[in-house]
Amino acid sequence: MKTEAQDQPGSGLNGVSRREFVGTTLAGGAALLTGGFTAFFQNAGAAVLGHDGPIIEATIPELQALMASGALTSQGLTQTYLSRIAQLNPVLNAVIETNPDALAIAARLDAERQSGRLRGPLHGIPVLVKDNIATDDEMETTAGSLALVGSEVPSDSVIVARMRAAGAVILGKANLSEWANFRGFAPFNGWSARGGFTRDPYRLDFDPCGSSSGSGAAAASNLCAAAVGTETDGSVVCPAGNNLVVGLKPTVGLVSQDGIIPIAHSQDTAGPMCRTVTDAAIMLGVMQSPFGEVIGHKVPRDYTQFLRRGALRGARIGMDKRYFTPGYGGEDDIIDIVEPALDIMQSLGATIVHTDTGDSNAYFDAEFTVLLFEFKVQIAEYLATLGNTSIRTLADLIAFDLAHCPEEMKYFGQEIFELAEATSGDLTDPEYLAA
Repeated sequence: MKTEAQDQPGSGLNGVSRREFVGTTLAGGAALLTGGFTAFFQNAGAAVLGHDGPIIEATIPELQALMASGALTSQGLTQTYLSRIAQLNPVLNAVIETNPDALAIAARLDAERQSGRLRGPLHGIPVLVKDNIATDDEMETTAGSLALVGSEVPSDSVIVARMRAAGAVILGKANLSEWANFRGFAPFNGWSARGGFTRDPYRLDFDPCGSSSGSGAAAASNLCAAAVGTETDGSVVCPAGNNLVVGLKPTVGLVSQDGIIPIAHSQDTAGPMCRTVTDAAIMLGVMQSPFGEVIGHKVPRDYTQFLRRGALRGARIGMDKRYFTPGYGGEDDIIDIVEPALDIMQSLGATIVHTDTGDSNAYFDAEFTVLLFEFKVQIAEYLATLGNTSIRTLADLIAFDLAHCPEEMKYFGQEIFELAEATSGDLTDPEYLAA
């Protein structure tokens, strides 16, 4: 089913607490479980943490233990999340659409489990992906824009293919700041023409940050077992922080960019957004498919091996102390958390390396130039792969927005699109190379 995304920045629902959301009764959910929650205490060979909390708060290892014991099915779990989305998404707008085949996929994975076949660590686990990540199924891939509605991607993105191979149920598409916050100078985060305004489930009038707003809000409000966002500059870690989940931007080159609507290949990457560090580590291991310079490095297959005491021994963590001051955006409440955390890291064997990252203003100016040049080139390369659309260039996107101004530009414009279009689009241009 496709969700009914709402576009009401002043809905009057800001007083609703996160407790009311998370604690909402799941319609029909209990009937889908055959063994209660006692299987939380079973060990399926993973580090399952026994507790009696609700199923929606369970980690991936806990869910796998439940399914291994027969106390839970992927089909039942998928229906539970679909019920929550139907119930909560009209307010949160975290999900643009759900996969109409999700339950059928879950049923097939249940049958495979019963026959003794397990695809991988995500077998039967429902995952939401950001709407700029291609899925070759009945869902759209649009970056939240009406311009790409109805277009057809040639194949799954590499990361979606890897998640499917590991047994994931691709549950749906998460909302985002349209075009990953690279269309215009928006005064807010989390809005797209397709999905409306994403809301932070902890406080509905708080900035959910972006551009992976929906992925962060969905993970926080238990609309999925795990979510995937993308980041060029802050778009995983900022919404993860504002929605109080775990977000990781991997090293560029660790996770394939193929099939992800680009901003700039020099900085783009997808990353996991989950409720726990354990789940983020599992997701990263599944998602990774190194390319470029990363291929020359030894890359772990399983990141959960680092979730043990002593794993930080010998690690070197860089820190520019200037960012812990008000002049560089440091906020007292964040500093009060981070500084003790750094002390703990050192006590566990890490070395904090103090560094100077240079003139941040000059860096940001150069970065923006690089992004503008690369976007003009790389969005055209991506659009050329699509079927069932006449949109082929950045100029086409600009023209579409002008023709659909009431829907696309009622809150902000497309100044960044226009700045990118004004570049030469030549990645040998001296201006680009100098940046």
